[in-house]
Amino acid sequence: MPAERTDGAYPNAVEVKIYADGERNYTHYYDIDTYTTMWVAYPLESKHMGSYSRPDTWSFNPNLSTSVQVNLCNRSYTDSDVHVRGHLIPNASRNGIKKMQEQTFYVTNSVPQVHNNFNSGIWQKLEAALQSEAEREILYIVTGVAFAKEGETKSISYTTAKDDTKRVPIPNYFYKVALKVTTNSSGTVTSASTIGFWFEHKTYSDNSYSKYAVSVDQIEEWTGFDFFANLPTSIATSAERNSSWSTFQNY
Repeated sequence: MPAERTDGAYPNAVEVKIYADGERNYTHYYDIDTYTTMWVAYPLESKHMGSYSRPDTWSFNPNLSTSVQVNLCNRSYTDSDVHVRGHLIPNASRNGIKKMQEQTFYVTNSVPQVHNNFNSGIWQKLEAALQSEAEREILYIVTGVAFAKEGETKSISYTTAKDDTKRVPIPNYFYKVALKVTTNSSGTVTSASTIGFWFEHKTYSDNSYSKYAVSVDQIEEWTGFDFFANLPTSIATSAERNSSWSTFQNY
């Protein structure tokens, strides 16, 4: 789990835990000011993935007032020829447990995402690669967005939903960080490996996601978040330096 921000960066953001039949599905950090989930944190393992059909519609998140959510329940964004309702925790990472899958279709799990050659290309390939890894062992993943790197000045474009008037900012960056751990017989973490991926939000001419692998340390520097705050410092210091996808795969 990421650590709570105490620097005032998101003064009206709330951390919301989503449960399905008593089990935590995912946690998301929702910025009410921008109607944007800044990150979603979730475990991923084989039991979460299956073959349930994709739901036809989205729904409001029952844990938040509808007044602070964007109505994307039945239709997408006004510029849907460019931006679609991009999942942060993917449907395919929860289509093995029906209730959990349905909760990935809360509108708060959506951000405007370029469809052609991003959502349907390099981003989808990365999601599939992480899902493949999770078929063999549990991963802990954080998926998020950023409008600018820490200390960077960046212009922000906006869109609206077809069924709402709220202005929704379009992320300038998307990222994922992932963690594997080894534990002893008492469940104490004895070692770990991490990897991060950072993308400018744009179309890509190929699907070579591994070219965009960076260390978790680097993404923490760019975003200001401490992603795996519960790792012992001695383990995190070493694990979060890795920027090699193959090293993470072979851990």
